Amino acid sequence: KVKYHGNGQLRGKGTYKDGKREGPWVYYWDNGQLWMKGTYKDGKKEGPWVYYYKNGQLLSKGTYKDGEKEGPWVRYWDNGGIDYKGTFKDGKRDGPWISYHDNGQLDYKGTYKDGKEEGPWVRYFGNGQLSWKGTYKDGELVEQ
Repeated sequence: KVKYHGNGQLRGKGTYKDGKREGPWVYYWDNGQLWMKGTYKDGKKEGPWVYYYKNGQLLSKGTYKDGEKEGPWVRYWDNGGIDYKGTFKDGKRDGPWISYHDNGQLDYKGTYKDGKEEGPWVRYFGNGQLSWKGTYKDGELVEQ
């Protein structure tokens, strides 16, 4: 199956099986740049996927399992620097996470458990100065 944007540019291509997306799919922005690519299994995203900004710069990459984000994911700023790095489990943030400002300075660092903040967290301003430190329990700030 091939789909097009209103301006005639290719929008996406891939195959269907029993009315659901199946196998490799590729999508494009309306300017012709690659937008995202990956594989579907029984209509759900499965395995490695890669996403791009409209200008062709890498946006994010990671893996899906049964349509949910699973394992390590990285998202990038449009200048190529890392926005965040962390791990997903069953589509929820789980484990250590780190995020950076678009100037490369550390933004925050902490741990998620089942999609909620857990344990010590620290956040910084874009100039590198400490913004705040705190401790979370089950997603609730318990100490600052």
